[in-house]
Amino acid sequence: MRDGWSLGDAPSLDGRVAIVTGATGGIGYETALGLARRGATTILASRNQAKGDSAVARIRRALPKADARFEALDLNSLASVARFADRIQAAHPAIAILVNNAGVMGFPQRLLTEDGFERQIGVNYLAHFALTARLSHALQQAEGGGRVVEVASLAHRRATLDLGDLQSERDYNPFRAYGQSKLAMLVFAIELERRSLQHGWKLCSVAAHPGWSRTDIVFNGPGQGAPGLKEKVMAFGFNALAQSARDGALPSLFAAMAAEAKGGGYYGPTLLAETRGPVGPSVIMPQAADPATASRLWTLSEQLTGVSFGQSSEAG
Repeated sequence: MRDGWSLGDAPSLDGRVAIVTGATGGIGYETALGLARRGATTILASRNQAKGDSAVARIRRALPKADARFEALDLNSLASVARFADRIQAAHPAIAILVNNAGVMGFPQRLLTEDGFERQIGVNYLAHFALTARLSHALQQAEGGGRVVEVASLAHRRATLDLGDLQSERDYNPFRAYGQSKLAMLVFAIELERRSLQHGWKLCSVAAHPGWSRTDIVFNGPGQGAPGLKEKVMAFGFNALAQSARDGALPSLFAAMAAEAKGGGYYGPTLLAETRGPVGPSVIMPQAADPATASRLWTLSEQLTGVSFGQSSEAG
């Protein structure tokens, strides 16, 4: 960014472990690169081995001394989440930073994950809920406590949580389902911080959003199967309005590292209706801040994923 907080303001992360989901391209890659620049042992978590190897090679070309590595994680599968968490905690008993960045958007048809969840709520939210719960013990072992970053979206502003139809079975609308998944991420971030304070968990939960940024997410959903001309028009329109992925990653990096980032806070660009500009506090809509809804979502998430923070966190 031109003004305000920059990566140079971040502390050294030498000797600390950071994980970024969806880190092989776009905002996730730039987030991983930023963490590696500050000295973190950076784990790029994604499902595509070839893209993962390429992303790690790019980081090492930019930062020859970087400690960056790829680990397979398929957020379409809770079994993959469990295997990933087991491998990571066996190798790294203390994790300083977890950035829940990966996401899919706007599939024209209702698709399902391996576990039968509507894919946007399943990948964007439920898998990240399960991953955070499974890693919560290691996060609490980090010096000073770990930090969890939930990547939400401006789409949360017009979204609602339908806890009676979280899987969009009654009426699937691509962008309504996407907005609901990102609203769930923000609700989760706030509720995780509340419960962390209540139970004395040694972790801090912070939310961020990238504004409008150039990434591949638009083509991982509405661009799939689109005619060539339509895809080109979408690319031109989106890229003309969006900021770079590097700028879009700054709110996530701020949330992950800045001393000024407060638990339960929400950060993003501050100009042009939060679509671009320097990082600062973002607007949290009322539907994201209702404690009763958050409690119900938490309970439902535990039931759907079969994972409980009480089991894993209190062990620490």
